[in-house]
Amino acid sequence: MTHVPSTFPADPLTDGRLYDGVRTRRAIGFLLDAVVLAILTLLASVLIFFLGIFTLGLGWLLYPLLWPVLALIYCAFTMGGPNSATPGMRAMGLEVRQLDGQKLTPVIAAIHSVLFYASVSILTPFVLVVALISDRKRLLHDLVLGTVVVNRR
Repeated sequence: MTHVPSTFPADPLTDGRLYDGVRTRRAIGFLLDAVVLAILTLLASVLIFFLGIFTLGLGWLLYPLLWPVLALIYCAFTMGGPNSATPGMRAMGLEVRQLDGQKLTPVIAAIHSVLFYASVSILTPFVLVVALISDRKRLLHDLVLGTVVVNRR
């Protein structure tokens, strides 16, 4: 039996209630986060536009890095923060935990984000098949990192 900290009321390995409706709400949460990231990217692109003017075009070289860097920072500090969830996940009543019930650190959350985007880019739509057959509705990057997405308590 694993040790589960007192801040997490149920064992993520055995309590099936933690996974009710997770797949659908996780997908909707991702779409909400994509909208938030698109807005942040739009605002940052305006700043880069003016930076490009002041640097005689050199600042515009930042455009290709804008979405990946913002997404990495967004996921690292929201999933790795005190709420253990991105704003989209929180809106859907979800959080990400390690299998032992601990919250993610910003480093693990950043790795989680990189693995998610890499697996979705390479294996789409097959990455979703894993969630249909895994016991805790986990995606491929969740299996690799030992994380679970559960209902918030």
